[in-house]
Amino acid sequence: MKIDILSLFPDMFQATLGESIIGKAQESGFLDIKVTDFRDYTTDKHNHVDDAPFGGGAGMLLQPQPIFDAMAAIDKENAGKYPKGRVILMDPAGRRFDQEYAQELSQEEHLTFICGHYEGYDERIRQLVTDEASLGDYVLTGGELAAMVMIDATVRFVPGVLGNMSSPMGDSFSNGLLEYPQYTRPADFRGMKVPEVLTSGNHQKIKEWRMKESLRRTLHRRPDLLKSAKLSRKQQLMLQDIKLDENPDVPD
Repeated sequence: MKIDILSLFPDMFQATLGESIIGKAQESGFLDIKVTDFRDYTTDKHNHVDDAPFGGGAGMLLQPQPIFDAMAAIDKENAGKYPKGRVILMDPAGRRFDQEYAQELSQEEHLTFICGHYEGYDERIRQLVTDEASLGDYVLTGGELAAMVMIDATVRFVPGVLGNMSSPMGDSFSNGLLEYPQYTRPADFRGMKVPEVLTSGNHQKIKEWRMKESLRRTLHRRPDLLKSAKLSRKQQLMLQDIKLDENPDVPD
């Protein structure tokens, strides 16, 4: 996967995207990430990338020219190597980013992220994009941190990045539920013991325990997820058992 990033602060990305799993994935050739400072594409002698909004108002807006020219240079560089792919504008008004969105983006060969700063964008910049994305209902000082989060969550689904594709598919939210509790050695740590079923060697019972505990944790911590989760008949019965076990006097 090729990932291009347009930002006024390219150094912000090195520590995050150059280390750990993402750094290794780049070294192995599974990812090709490039950060472009679109200030380099200004035609203003002072390298200004922003200006006051027409009609007045607080703050400054990013001008279209540097971003349009930076995108043209990226398209030229990638021509014949990667498709244009999806262009994502980081914006508080955009689509809420979640695990489903990450999986969707991971199917693309090429992604481009445009990171804003200042008060906002000249509206014409939106003509360049296919997606507008937001992490949530709050405002950051710039789009860089949001882009890093989206990239990190997305590339985990790219084959080869994690090495074991079953890992991301078992994560919280991948199946609409929170992940079940997990344990490692020692089996008894300061009197806190690992559930016996996990050391039994009975893989069917372990699978059922994990499914039930995933439902239990979701019920306790994020019951809102159960409203949209597509539960199998078996999961529905398990959920009923959990509710009855914890509230035996309350009808289901």
